[in-house]
Formats: sequence, C-alpha cells, structure tokens
Amino acid sequence: MRIVISEFMDSPAVDTLRADFDVQYEPDLVDRREDLLRAVQSADALIVRNRTRVDAPLLAAAPKLKAVGRLGVGLDNIDMPACAARHIDVFPATGANARSVAEYVIATVLLLLRGAYHASAQVAAGDWPRNALSNGREANQRVLGIVGYGGIGRLVARLARGLDMRVIASDPILTAEDPAWREGLADRAELDDLLRQADAVTLHIPLTDETRGLLNAERLAGMKDGAILINTARGGIIDEAALANALRSGKLAGAAIDVFDKEPLAAGSALADVPNLILTPHIAGLTEEANTRVSDMTAQRVAHALRAN
Repeated sequence: MRIVISEFMDSPAVDTLRADFDVQYEPDLVDRREDLLRAVQSADALIVRNRTRVDAPLLAAAPKLKAVGRLGVGLDNIDMPACAARHIDVFPATGANARSVAEYVIATVLLLLRGAYHASAQVAAGDWPRNALSNGREANQRVLGIVGYGGIGRLVARLARGLDMRVIASDPILTAEDPAWREGLADRAELDDLLRQADAVTLHIPLTDETRGLLNAERLAGMKDGAILINTARGGIIDEAALANALRSGKLAGAAIDVFDKEPLAAGSALADVPNLILTPHIAGLTEEANTRVSDMTAQRVAHALRAN
C-alpha cells in the first residue's frame, strides 16, 4: 500500500511507515499542486498538515484513497463531507500538541502583561527606559478568559491556575451540567460577559460559519480596556483590521496572533506595523516534543487504518 506525505513530518515516524508501506515523503509537495494531484492517483493514504487542500479536485484525483492523516487538529483544509461520502477515514492528531499550544498561550500572556521585553535595542544602545517599563502587570489574580473549553482550553486553565489567575471560560457546546465545569478550573461565562471581565482572552475554537468574524469591531470594543488577546486557534475568527484599530487606539494593550485569515500573511496587511502586537507563523503547536507526538500518533492511526482494510 502507498502513502503520500505532502508536508513536514518527523523523520522517525516516516521511517516507521516506510518499514511496512511504500512512502512518498516530499514536504514541499504542498506547494506543487499538479505534482500532488499526480502523486495521489495511486495513494491509499495521504498525510497532511494545515496547508494541503484536501478538496474535491484532490479527492477526484485519488480513487484509491482510504485514509487522510492530519498532522494537527484543525480540519478546515479537509472536505469532511466529501471524505465521509467516499468512506475515507480522517485522523487528526487530537491532543498531541495541546501542551505546546498551552505553553505558548501562557508565555505570551506573561510577556504581554509585563510589557518589558521589547527594549533590548534601546538598552544596548545606552538608553535606560526604566521608568517607561516599570508599570507592567502581574498575572496574579488577573482574569483569564478562555473561549472554547476543550482539551487545549482546559490545559491552559490548569497552567493559569498555577499562576494564581482567575479563569473564566465560554463554550456554547458545553452545557452548564457538563463534567468539565466540575473540575473547578474555570467558571462558566457567556462570551460577551467573558470579554467584559477578562484581562487576557485566548481563543481555542474551530473556524466555522458561526465563528468566522466572531471577534469583530463590536466585540473588540466590548472587551475590557487594556486587555490582551491571543489567537492560536484559526485565522478568520478575529477581524484583523478591527484588531489593528483596537491596538492603535489603546483599547487593547497587546495581542499575540499565530493564525491568520490568509496564510502566509501578505506583506502590507492590516496587521503590519501595529504596536504591541506579536505575530508568529502558525507555530504555537510546533515544538520538538509536539512534532514527535503528532507524527507518531498520525503514523500509528494511518497504519492501523490501512492494515484494517
């Protein structure tokens, strides 16, 4: 059986698959669409990250496809109804990069609250902006608002509680009786109430028709003055132009954005040259440890599916 891997995967996991399957591993195949369509013609399985579009043309080009492995958790690049119609199993690496994302969130919360880590060039040049950097904020007793209280959101809550933060969370899928709330890590709140109360807000929800543009200009205006915002979920959930305006006006004190409506982020976008804004290239879930966990889980699940067929 043949497996095509179109984006980066940890080498030991690739080698494990090669022991039992014919593997075509080309991490730049995602950028060569015609080559990718030719490659999947004889593929029994395809392994992707978030950039490979598993859409109708690709599925039409892959008549033998039985499984799609997703090196991550988001599924918005995969046509799930079309896969279901073809009885193609889709395997996300659920939970494998949760720790990496959660630590990214906590690190950026601390960095943005303190606001003291952007002066290296000034200090090295002989300036001494001590007074300007003496009014940073502690995480202790600050309110962290988590939008989306799944596995990653709950891990963020656990780490935040270790910093003595108060945690509130919003998740329309979880009823008030859901066992998640009985853990006592976070208090349940409606989204707009959460935005009004939270000193820091972090997003952990999928991109759907309901969540696209969820944090628009109106909702950003309803956030607590001086709050910070972190998005490691999906681009498109935040109105990027409205976020830029909220940062420039001082309504928000800072933001860290790891995901964008269009990736890579285009030069000259609305988020260019915005103060107190950290931009990272969709790497919150990527660490040495997470890459190993994600790759191993995906390899195991795809191999099991192929052997079962």
